[in-house]
Amino acid sequence: MTPPDPGPAQEAGQPRPEPARARRAGAVDRFLRPLPGARPRRRFEVPPERGERPARPPQPPGLLRPVQTGFLLAVGVGLALLGWWVLANVGPLVGWVVTATFLALGLEPLVRWLEARSVPRPGAVALVVLGLAGALAALIALVVPRIVAEAAQLAERAPRLVDGLLASRSFAELDSRFRIRDSTEQWLQGLGGRIGADSELLGGLFGGVVGLGSVVLNAVAGTLIVLALTLYFLASLPLMTQWAYRLAPASRRARVQELGDRMLRGVGNYVVGQTCVALLNAAVALTLMLLTGVPFAALLSLVVALLAFVPLVGGVLAGILVSLVAVTAGWGTAVPYAIGYFAYLQVEAYFVSPRIMRRAVAVPGAIAVIAVAAGGALWGVLGALIAIPTAAAGLILVREVFVPRQDDR
Repeated sequence: MTPPDPGPAQEAGQPRPEPARARRAGAVDRFLRPLPGARPRRRFEVPPERGERPARPPQPPGLLRPVQTGFLLAVGVGLALLGWWVLANVGPLVGWVVTATFLALGLEPLVRWLEARSVPRPGAVALVVLGLAGALAALIALVVPRIVAEAAQLAERAPRLVDGLLASRSFAELDSRFRIRDSTEQWLQGLGGRIGADSELLGGLFGGVVGLGSVVLNAVAGTLIVLALTLYFLASLPLMTQWAYRLAPASRRARVQELGDRMLRGVGNYVVGQTCVALLNAAVALTLMLLTGVPFAALLSLVVALLAFVPLVGGVLAGILVSLVAVTAGWGTAVPYAIGYFAYLQVEAYFVSPRIMRRAVAVPGAIAVIAVAAGGALWGVLGALIAIPTAAAGLILVREVFVPRQDDR
């Protein structure tokens, strides 16, 4: 048999042309190939564990070195005072960092859930952030216009509501007993006289306007900083926890890691559970307001959702506030709403919240009340929000560290 006739390209000694798929693969490989001389960016990684370390010789007690001990004590006191001064002068920054940390811990369970389903952590973080951004965008597009319209209606009806309050019998009885109307008129007259005679008050008013603008700018800047820190903490949370655990002694590192993981999971589950409880509370309140005819339902449901994040007392305050607004529409509106909402609070306390928060932290009622009161007194609303998970982390340390140590003595 004679061999097949070679093509004209082979006869001329030219190579056979490659298929189109091979050419595309080669182009992709050349595009992904690192540039000549390029080096990967250095990463801040956790140092590897060291092996066996030789035993240290016994150190003499500190009392035998009084000069060194006294110097170290003085340095420690100075560093403590410096740290207190720094914390006292960077209060907003500390609040931003704490808020971002709790938001990241609240989103961490969703990231772990996606990681358990074979999604890489960068992809899981991206999906969670995109989902949260989409939910916020939908909320802004659907709810914010209604809230703005109702806020404008409330501002328009406020003078009539005040006139109705002044003409009511209850206000007449209070005025006859405490002279509220005369005291208010005297205060307004004195304020008008000071505005006309005192130029410093005008300067103070102008300064107040400027101060309001700075407050708005600080709020916007703080929001952007919190969002950026939340994204960074969420993406680098495993690396941050590894570094924190490496600061513990090697003999106790495993125990510290176990307790730290338990506290982080408890705080994250608490944030997720409290968010679900607050959203459910707001949904029930909105449904009751629409059924009973409470005015400004969308605006008040937003207030209910924000107050429901405050544990223990937030739901009660929200019920009282909405009931007072419902009184302006009549007792036939206020009484059914109050009965339905406070009945739901009982159902939430005994049936809904225990099931949603079963994986979250468990704090006794008395400690929860004390923690919320102390957190609110120290840091306002933010302190009240983080009080219960902080108290739960302290209880874990007491139960797992202090009590066993006391039992061993």
